[in-house]
Amino acid sequence: MLDVSCFLKRCFLTGGAFALWRRSLPLRCAALALLALSASSVLAETCTTSSDMDNATRTALTAAGLRYFDLVAKGDAASLRQGAIASLAADFSGIEASVKDNQAALAGSKASARPPFLLEAEGSAPIARAEFFCGVFGSKGQTRDSAVFSLNNLPPGKYGVVILDATSPKGAYTVSLILQQQSSDWKLGGLYIKAAQSGAHDSDWFAAHAREFQGKGQLHNAWLYYLEAISLVSPLPFMSTAASDKLYDESQKLQPADFPAEGKTVELSATTAGASAATATYKLTAIFPQVVGDDLDLVVKYQAADVSNTTQAYQNNVAVMKSLVAKYPELRDAFTGVVARAVDPNGRDYGTLLAMKEIK
Repeated sequence: MLDVSCFLKRCFLTGGAFALWRRSLPLRCAALALLALSASSVLAETCTTSSDMDNATRTALTAAGLRYFDLVAKGDAASLRQGAIASLAADFSGIEASVKDNQAALAGSKASARPPFLLEAEGSAPIARAEFFCGVFGSKGQTRDSAVFSLNNLPPGKYGVVILDATSPKGAYTVSLILQQQSSDWKLGGLYIKAAQSGAHDSDWFAAHAREFQGKGQLHNAWLYYLEAISLVSPLPFMSTAASDKLYDESQKLQPADFPAEGKTVELSATTAGASAATATYKLTAIFPQVVGDDLDLVVKYQAADVSNTTQAYQNNVAVMKSLVAKYPELRDAFTGVVARAVDPNGRDYGTLLAMKEIK
């Protein structure tokens, strides 16, 4: 489940991070399998799709989304902040960074809005586990126009979800806006900017290659490529659709037991090089794909007692990368490089990138 702080502020999740969240989302709608039905019957949480919305609400949401997108495309973070809810405006650094990072890609681009969603959370206190089932569900679960949103600790209120598709010289992007109704205004509550491709490849490409790796018996590569495919097809980290569910179902039987997942660490023995060579056991906390420039790299995170000694942290990172690739040589067929990140108990990290050909 994704905490509401991400929903009302910003959480920019890459493939692996998204999938770690995605595995916790209960999307097997067995209770809905008998009949196709509208999901707006949940007592405390209701979702209205665009087709069921009154024209005024649909128009207001779409207009607000396009207005905020225009500010994003212009790089006008100051005006975005003025239109944000108070809690987001007070901590706007993440939005500013995202707008700046994507300004070159989105400058001058135009957006088209997908049909919006209206989420209504009732009551007088935050909902510990808010789930919104939007649209019509069939005997096999989600349908083409349905969606599921899942959040923790959601305050009561009305929220609009507006997803926009933008084409730029750097490729296709999705810009998703979370809007919260305050009086007659729709205030900015969250912003998510995602490239629709990784290294010039879309979700279908990664899914196809995942199946190829599976056919070759390279199940770790298959799993990792499925993670990227799911991330690319999902515009928001707390939203699932029929497309993301299909990929999720395909990937589950491939989840490696020897990879970290759902808070579980795995141990990896590695030996540092040099005169003070020593063998140590490292606790890996995450392994996931990530695009760096035009390359698809593999990120491995592990626990470290301290990262202030950067020389030692670098040596440990290199040792972890070498040991990981030695243990799983199939990774050489799927990734251009490896990024190792040592993370201390305070969350500080130190990262090192090596091209795969340099890992020997």
